[in-house]
Amino acid sequence: MELIARGRDADVFALDASRVLRRYRHEGRPTHLESRLMTHLTACGYPVPKVYEVTDTDMVLERLTGPTLLELLAQRPWRVRDLGRVLGGLHDRLHEVPAPAWLPKRFGTADDDRVLHLDLHPGNIILTGRGPVVIDWSNAGAGDPAADVAMTMVTVGSADVPGLAARLGRGLLLRAIRGGCGTDPTPRVQEAIDVKLADPYLTTTEAAWLRNRAADTDTDGRRVRR
Repeated sequence: MELIARGRDADVFALDASRVLRRYRHEGRPTHLESRLMTHLTACGYPVPKVYEVTDTDMVLERLTGPTLLELLAQRPWRVRDLGRVLGGLHDRLHEVPAPAWLPKRFGTADDDRVLHLDLHPGNIILTGRGPVVIDWSNAGAGDPAADVAMTMVTVGSADVPGLAARLGRGLLLRAIRGGCGTDPTPRVQEAIDVKLADPYLTTTEAAWLRNRAADTDTDGRRVRR
């Protein structure tokens, strides 16, 4: 099998022209829950890969053709505002989906939980011929949409990117995501920062950004009244 992508805890192999194998390196990952959620989202009209087969460590999924949103941002940085609004719009579409009872609660609300991706960043959006498709649902849960947007903002904001131009582009991207999304993440930003700081894969630079923002600013660098 040809290795075509490698993430923090899973590898993706090409099986043929229409299918890939996503294989976790360790057992105990939520493959059955993840595949069940993707099947549910497909039925709700949300753009995710088709699921073919599932085991405890493997998922056979639809092979998607197209660049990630992250790759397109690198190739066409002048499109940052449009692409940021695409990401924000994907949040809005997802948060129209009520959370099924079997989805684990994270950042829960009292009585109106929604499906949350909780890792919806530009690298997890593939721009295909049928439109943007969201991948990697391993962190998903049920809860408050503001937490989902906050996780995106702190993930993008803390990303360890080299160069002044890239950092300036990141600020434009954060503002575009906010502009394209109807949910205000501010009430959940501190919780999202705490979750990210517990990530064992966090780099020193990422951790420093998060700690600098934790006390009194939101992810756009603006003061938050507490």
